Amino acid sequence: MSCHNIPVFLPHAGCPHRCLFCDQHSISGTVRTPSPEEVRAYLEECLAHYPHDPVQTEIAFFGGSFTCMDLDYQRALLDIGRGLVSQYGLKGIRLSTRPDGISPEIIRHLLEYPVQAVELGAQSMNHRVLEQNRRGHTAADTVRAAGLIRQVGLELGLQMMVGLLGDTGETVWETARALADLQPDTVRIYPMVILRDTPAFALWEKGKYPIFSLEEGIQLCAGLLAFFEERQIRVIKLGLHASKEVEGQYAVGLYHPAFRELCESRL
Repeated sequence: MSCHNIPVFLPHAGCPHRCLFCDQHSISGTVRTPSPEEVRAYLEECLAHYPHDPVQTEIAFFGGSFTCMDLDYQRALLDIGRGLVSQYGLKGIRLSTRPDGISPEIIRHLLEYPVQAVELGAQSMNHRVLEQNRRGHTAADTVRAAGLIRQVGLELGLQMMVGLLGDTGETVWETARALADLQPDTVRIYPMVILRDTPAFALWEKGKYPIFSLEEGIQLCAGLLAFFEERQIRVIKLGLHASKEVEGQYAVGLYHPAFRELCESRL
């Protein structure tokens, strides 16, 4: 059964690196990290006025590296989440973080709250590609973190990108197979979109970033969608969320407001 998220975007919060491709302010439509009071007011507004099935609804903290944020801020948000989960009978809390932002101590901290799912921004499992895109973590970090998450029974989500600097069809499939072997519950596939005012855009302008064509991206991602479905791994996101902010900053890359539908049609 699919789950409904109430997303809270925390752009760049806790991120120790600026990856080549990252512009979370445009992607999330927010320009700063909200205060706990603003988060509470937003969540209460959503829960009071928008239709949802409580037992299939999660509060989701996205857009930053949650477990790398200031601990007091983490606790403030998790306390708010815990209170609302109890008050409204929600499924729990979902959060995203970096693979090197997970440790046994951090897992124990999360288990003090109704955290149900942790998503890791793996992006690639190729060492060269990770280095070229300034990710600041390794494929081994992803393997280790995924093991810790699964060991305690939390839902594991893994995120990958298609079309990173240095990517080829081979490296994309290397990543997909490696992530599937970690037995995640869910996967998100983000085709590379080069936004203005990012380091990736500066490289592309100089002719130093060859990007897949939209046709190549659709062909690759359609294959990935079929692959994960065959492995019984749910692909809960395929394509960048369509928004005026993204379209305003879009320069080149694998962007289409109905990207997933194009991939499904190809299949």
